[in-house]
Amino acid sequence: MPKSATPKPVKDLNYEQALAELEGILSALENDQKSLDESMKIFERGQALVARCNELLEAAELKVKKISGDALIPFEDDSS
Repeated sequence: MPKSATPKPVKDLNYEQALAELEGILSALENDQKSLDESMKIFERGQALVARCNELLEAAELKVKKISGDALIPFEDDSS
């Protein structure tokens, strides 16, 4: 999450954007020495990003079920 720029609202992010920002937050929390207040703000943003990713994945799953008539097609592994 850039320090100088105001982050884009979570609801406006697509899955790839939210996941990339979430990975950056995870790295920052693991590697940087931040104040407790700053760490909490970053953590809260991360929680919102996780919720957004879940929301988008659920929407994609519903779309796939709708297209496939609620019968998911099993994945065939051709590596045997």
